[in-house]
Amino acid sequence: MISSLLWLLVFTLLPSISIAFSASPKLIYGVSGWTSSDWNWGSPFGTGHDCAMICRQRYSTPQARAELVDALLIESSQTDKLDFEEVKLVLALVWQKARKTGLESYGLVLDEMAKAERYEVGEEEECSRLLIQDIQKRYMWLEPEVDDKVAMNLLWYETEDYNVARMRCSGLVLKSIGFVEDGL
Repeated sequence: MISSLLWLLVFTLLPSISIAFSASPKLIYGVSGWTSSDWNWGSPFGTGHDCAMICRQRYSTPQARAELVDALLIESSQTDKLDFEEVKLVLALVWQKARKTGLESYGLVLDEMAKAERYEVGEEEECSRLLIQDIQKRYMWLEPEVDDKVAMNLLWYETEDYNVARMRCSGLVLKSIGFVEDGL
């Protein structure tokens, strides 16, 4: 009797439980994302590597990189068309490259991205705010231009829209770290 009740509970509750715990993953290029079990960031195998190859091809020219930075820095309908998951991948690749050359300022943020918890689990707005805070804390280490320092410090005063803030924040970092000139 108990076992039949248990099975009844399992079959009636299991679908709703699995739906509650299986938030749809954020995909990059429609392939995979940071929380995917086959992502394998930093490995030459896995969908993370495949997405990195696509990203490197997409931003292989200074013109493509400049267009991305410009789009990130200007609040417009263009910003809404950008995929923030791709922007996070660009940031990660830039930080990974910087780490190899001795610029460790964003290494801890990259490590958190790779864990796929702090910036991936929870409400998107809260995850974005955490990412922005972590980026802002390290921004001055890049020795940005004065106007860019001011823009980074005024980020939340100029907008309450987390999408605009995270895009602008990313654009400022990419500009200051030399993404347009140096690539991925």
